[in-house]
Amino acid sequence: MTTKIDNEYGSILISDNIVRTIASETAMTCYGIVGLAYKNLSDGFLMLLNKDNMSKGVKVYTKNNKIVIDLTVVLEYGTKIAVVCQNIIDTVKYSVENKTGLEVECVNVLVQDMRINEGK
Repeated sequence: MTTKIDNEYGSILISDNIVRTIASETAMTCYGIVGLAYKNLSDGFLMLLNKDNMSKGVKVYTKNNKIVIDLTVVLEYGTKIAVVCQNIIDTVKYSVENKTGLEVECVNVLVQDMRINEGK
């Protein structure tokens, strides 16, 4: 789907793929996040997504001309879940609104797993 913004000069169409990309890349910069996840519905396995397909862990909906973003994440073990999730919500909301000009109604964060971040 696309979101349409009309102004005096014409129309701007912003694809949901762009919003997914912005949201996934922004979420990965937040402290305490190991990665985005995708749950395969056919076999029920959780996959930690690599950089090439991170946007699979993000769902974007349009509701009353506002964007709703669902993120499925894996957090670092030992971090405070509520604090990390609030940081993800605030950062993703600001980034999407700032880069697209669209209003974000809410960002929902689903913590699917916690792991020890081996990259540190």
